[in-house]
This record gives sequence, structure tokens and C-alpha cells, in this order.
Amino acid sequence: MNEDKVLAVNRRARFDYEILDRVEAGLVLLGTEIKAMREGRIDLSDAYARPEEREMWLHNVHVGRYSATAHDGHDPKRPRKLLMHKDQIDRFGAQVLERGLTLVPLRLYLRRGRAKVELGVARGRRQHDKRRAIIDRERDREARAAAGRFR
Repeated sequence: MNEDKVLAVNRRARFDYEILDRVEAGLVLLGTEIKAMREGRIDLSDAYARPEEREMWLHNVHVGRYSATAHDGHDPKRPRKLLMHKDQIDRFGAQVLERGLTLVPLRLYLRRGRAKVELGVARGRRQHDKRRAIIDRERDREARAAAGRFR
């Protein structure tokens, strides 16, 4: 069985957004970028994806410099092309443009040596929704703890 090696997780996305749907996409990367990602030099916190001319692009992903490079390497904040099927680009692009939703990266991982990103179609949460999510999460945690004590 082949396990995915998770390189980065966008924990803030699950708090700030309600995730409605998910899709996996490949990434077009430079050599120094994939090496820097393997070193853990990646930040997904402000990242988003959007369609541009029938292609999907990932913006605001910060990939730090690779430690062993002798030259400047790559631009840490450059937009990166996502590898998706045309029907996926059309479907998710239409949702983003028409319904006011956002495509946010949830996690970045390696599968069989290839960089993949899991994107979530997300709707922004308001402040009271965030509070409700915290309350619900605490109730679930307390219920699991109570159930564990009575086993």
C-alpha cells in the first residue's frame, strides 16, 4: 500500500471556511521548489486557486529557498500551474466565478514522488459561524472522552 507523505496542511482553512467539495490536482514545479518542499519550507496559509484562460493556477503559496542551492533558485511566491482535467477546471472554475466560492488548498503531499495538492471548494464563515464550530468541536471532544470513560 502506498502512503502519501504530507508536506503541508492548511489548518486555518478548515476554521475560516466551510468545505463543500474536494478535488486533487498535480503541481507544475521547478527542481528547487520540490526540494524545498521536501525540506518543509512551504506555507499554504494565504493560498488560493483560480481559473485563468482555461487553466487553473495556485496563488500565494510560499515555497522557501532550497538550502543547498548555489544560485537564487525560484521566486517563493510565484503562481504555480495546477494539473487538472478540463472538465474539472470548467466545473470548479464556474463554481468559483458564479457562486462566489473560493478554491483553497487544504494539504500538499507527495504521492509516488509527485507533488499533489488537495483543493477544497469553500464558502467563507462569518465570526458567529466560527464560534459555533469551536463550541461543536468542544462538545464532540467531551462526548468522546465521556464515552471512553464508560467502556
